[in-house]
Amino acid sequence: MPMSENKARSLRGELYYAFTPELIAERRRCQQACERYNTSGDVSRRKRVEMWRDIVGDKTPMPNPAPTDEEDEELFAEDAWVEPPVHIDYGTNVTLGQNVFINFNCTMLDTTKITIGARTLFGSNVSLFSGTHPLDPDVRNGTKGPEMGAEIHIGEDCWFGGNVTVLPGVTIE
Repeated sequence: MPMSENKARSLRGELYYAFTPELIAERRRCQQACERYNTSGDVSRRKRVEMWRDIVGDKTPMPNPAPTDEEDEELFAEDAWVEPPVHIDYGTNVTLGQNVFINFNCTMLDTTKITIGARTLFGSNVSLFSGTHPLDPDVRNGTKGPEMGAEIHIGEDCWFGGNVTVLPGVTIE
């Protein structure tokens, strides 16, 4: 399905409308995937990676299972490790590098792209907000008004302690 002009504007960081059927459906899909992830309990590393890929829309095929649980876990040694719960708007605008660790209660408002480089570590309660709103209340207009955003880029080998908030348009290397 081709991307709507409204969604394309959101990804470019231009004014767009978040409360369209298309974007509501995308957020609902991600919310449901996050809910499954957050309530999955004690599952295998394979299952955790599979559920994470569902959140972010990663269609990379899963490798065939290894003969033992330990060998199977090793297949995912370079995949990001994301502790639940996690809260994400769309998921499909989030890219994590290899060997990233995200501790619990991470929030990502991914109106535009959020990229996190390899080996980056997040403490608990880190929030990445790529979305924002017009400052003029007449333009803002509640849920009927437009929103906008700016990409967030985090380089490799960064470390964020607990309760860090990153706002739209920030690059950290």
